[in-house]
Amino acid sequence: MGVVHITLNGMPYTVPDTYTILEAAREAGIKIPTLCFLKDLNETGACRVCVVEVKGARSLVTACNMKVSEGMEIKTHSKRVLDARKMTVELLLANHRVECTTCERNHDCELKQLSNDLNCDTHRFSGECRVPFYRDDSYSIVRDTSKCILCGRCVAACREKAGTEVLAFNQRGFQTYIGPAFEMSMDQAGCIHCGQCINVCPTAALSEHSTIDEVIQAIDDPDKVVVFQVAPAVRAALGEEFGLPIGTHVGGKIAAALRRIGGPTAKVFDTNFSADLTIMEEAYELLDRVKNNGVLPMITSCSPGWIRLAEQYRPEILPHLSSCKSPQQMFGAILKSYWAEKNQVDPANIYCVSVMPCIAKKGELEREEMKTNGLQDVDASITTRELARMIRMYGLDFVHLPDEAFDQPLSEYSGAGTIFGVTGGVMEAALRTAADVLSGQSLEEITYHSVRGVDDLKEATLTVGDLTLNVAVVHGGKHALELVDQILKGQKQYHFVEIMGCSGGCVAGGGQPHVPASLYNAGVDVRSKRAQALYSDDERQHIRKSHENPVISALYQEYLGEPNSHKAHELLHTTYVKRDIYSQD
Repeated sequence: MGVVHITLNGMPYTVPDTYTILEAAREAGIKIPTLCFLKDLNETGACRVCVVEVKGARSLVTACNMKVSEGMEIKTHSKRVLDARKMTVELLLANHRVECTTCERNHDCELKQLSNDLNCDTHRFSGECRVPFYRDDSYSIVRDTSKCILCGRCVAACREKAGTEVLAFNQRGFQTYIGPAFEMSMDQAGCIHCGQCINVCPTAALSEHSTIDEVIQAIDDPDKVVVFQVAPAVRAALGEEFGLPIGTHVGGKIAAALRRIGGPTAKVFDTNFSADLTIMEEAYELLDRVKNNGVLPMITSCSPGWIRLAEQYRPEILPHLSSCKSPQQMFGAILKSYWAEKNQVDPANIYCVSVMPCIAKKGELEREEMKTNGLQDVDASITTRELARMIRMYGLDFVHLPDEAFDQPLSEYSGAGTIFGVTGGVMEAALRTAADVLSGQSLEEITYHSVRGVDDLKEATLTVGDLTLNVAVVHGGKHALELVDQILKGQKQYHFVEIMGCSGGCVAGGGQPHVPASLYNAGVDVRSKRAQALYSDDERQHIRKSHENPVISALYQEYLGEPNSHKAHELLHTTYVKRDIYSQD
């Protein structure tokens, strides 16, 4: 790599010759605004907000994808540049439904922030607007093209993260819009509900299908016993909504907030408990398959985005999936059976609300297979972002809430349960239990570094008791499909594979707080920072293996019998089926 000499606004700089103008400016402490740009994902220069003047160029050039060259003279904030940026944003606003006071992205809308920074006139231009589409017929995703600025970020995320290409540019010219082919719903078009399109959208053109109103109605119903469960990844991210540093663990404040929202009769439990339960079922299922020539590799089934990907795009892999329900669904099943019986509560009166980092959970709970005795295991699921909205709605000063404990007994958890929210965490948690079962003793070495980190694919050969296991961890739909194809062709042989639909695992789920594009473009790995909060929580726990959780042990002794028992299968296991894409049903 060489260097070049350039001038930025009259000041000399020496920068690597691989840099774009945008990178050179940022290193020099000069902020060039961007809108469509996301580093390594969407570098098309389509929005033209990042334009700059380059001496000798016929017109303004886009800084995000123009490489620097020797002797280049650049002006980043001349009047010509500022006028051009302002006009571009004002033209976007002319075709944008401006309802900032009621928009859910009011506090973090990139278009609004850019408009403010450039002192734009919202009503400078007027005239015909594109005909908008509003679709809320998906369990998980709402599309509102009246707020779409055609930046293309969602298209890139759907292709490069989900690996599905459900979203694309449709029609041409003024009538261009982004959506599935033939204006089908997201569900019909093969969407896996990972929500990565929502995470990268700079406005509210894409959002989760909110169930806040339904939850509030249940809270207000005196005949309902409202029970909250909170996933591990939520506590590693919710603080960002209230100005706390990325990766701040706020589990105690979440318990306090939900207790105040739900009222004195509500219960607030921890999904970490059912993550431990999932590990028990999954680890024993793995051992059974390995010892009795079952279908291998066994692939994890706790990510509903991955499940939709498998059912729609690679149904041939379905026999390899673990039959275990996800922790969200296992919790609901135990709540409405074991807990209801012990507390003499009619399961029909229980309203179970999950707080999840994932929008795919909204669709998962609606599956016909996710019912016990005719009742849904879980009644509603809200995202981390939705919980933040409810906290604001109820007037709670989140940062100054006391740290309170979750209710017992369905909140007792091990360190293995909490790392469920990280890519590789399910694998590591299962190995901790499998190793103890196979060796017949409590092993002290319980950290499996080879399955940690955010590499797209992690492979390892591990000695677990008297077995040698080949394992793999992959996250993100695109990389999952690549690995699945290699498995189906016999090019890869494993015993156990963990797959998560979202890159980074649940900590980067489609329902987590929006990450400012400036952090993404600066190379800040939010996934790792949130993951560290969960790894630190794991290390703080006195019990770090799922099978050593005393409440889990009591559950088996009193109710389930043993892992993978007939009763456990009735409550905690499910089935998967091939599902057609572009179905009109």
